[in-house]
Amino acid sequence: MKKLSESEIHEKLESLEGWTYAKEAIHTTFEFENFKEAFTVMTRIAFEAEAQQHHPNWGNVYNQLEISLSTHDADGVTEKDFKLARTIEDIIEASS
Repeated sequence: MKKLSESEIHEKLESLEGWTYAKEAIHTTFEFENFKEAFTVMTRIAFEAEAQQHHPNWGNVYNQLEISLSTHDADGVTEKDFKLARTIEDIIEASS
């Protein structure tokens, strides 16, 4: 998978509200009603990430979920990261 240039990354980020680019990865944070909702969404994301064979770097504290995506084999951001980001957005939207 080809590593995207910074201009390509910023162009693609325009369609993903709340996502930013830093340190060779794209990042976002979500806040939920409580821990149970956050964990439920994490579980849904985990199944999709496994299906795509692409796993996020993430952290969860109570009702907050922080996600970072990068393609380690490419040492940066690729289309694979944006595919998973769009899937994550779809999951978040469906759970709202």
